[in-house]
Amino acid sequence: MAEHDHKPTGHERIETNNFLMIVLITLVVAVGGLVEIVPLFFQHSTTKPIEGVKPYTALQLAGRDIYIREGCYVCHSQMVRPFHAETLRYGPYSVAGEFVYDHPFQWGSKRTGPDLARVGGRYSDEWHRIHLINPRDLVPESNMPAYPWLERRQVDADVLPGRMAALRKLGVPYTDEEIAKAADEVRGKTEMEALIAYLQSLGTARSWDKLAQPSAQTAQTSPAAEAASTQAAQ
Repeated sequence: MAEHDHKPTGHERIETNNFLMIVLITLVVAVGGLVEIVPLFFQHSTTKPIEGVKPYTALQLAGRDIYIREGCYVCHSQMVRPFHAETLRYGPYSVAGEFVYDHPFQWGSKRTGPDLARVGGRYSDEWHRIHLINPRDLVPESNMPAYPWLERRQVDADVLPGRMAALRKLGVPYTDEEIAKAADEVRGKTEMEALIAYLQSLGTARSWDKLAQPSAQTAQTSPAAEAASTQAAQ
């Protein structure tokens, strides 16, 4: 039989047919993606908030909108990866339950600036204010833009009730009372105050101290600890 009369079969047919190869690769990727992603919508660890995570207050939510508006997510991620170098610098690695109320989440992947997942409580409000007005006053080598106008502009209070009502439809448990009071709570506040309130809320539900508390409580209630306490009392 002449060589040109050979007809490909099996794998050879797939490998020599570009269209068929593309269709099969797409099918495999789609099935694999569904198998990996769909179960996450039903796992408790990815759909329930961890202890300490609460919906953003009206002021924090306004600050989050400013954070997104100003493009802060372009240079700052909000997810600590599970690597020693990351946890050593930023704190405990991030878990899905921390972001249940984030629509959309701000994980990001670019770090021109440091990760902000655990920035809450790390600096004072005044530190953040000075840093946002002119970052180089605190960090001389910083290439972060300055945001002085945030201190002069007031939060648009009237949009907050609608924003919170929309988030409630997505599963954030805001009450009617919280939505009704939202505008009054932020009226007269500057965008600087709102953004700082948001930054101070980040990552506070999960820290090394809080993760160590259950272990400390277990140690205190263990038989050995009770015996030691008894001996000390005697």
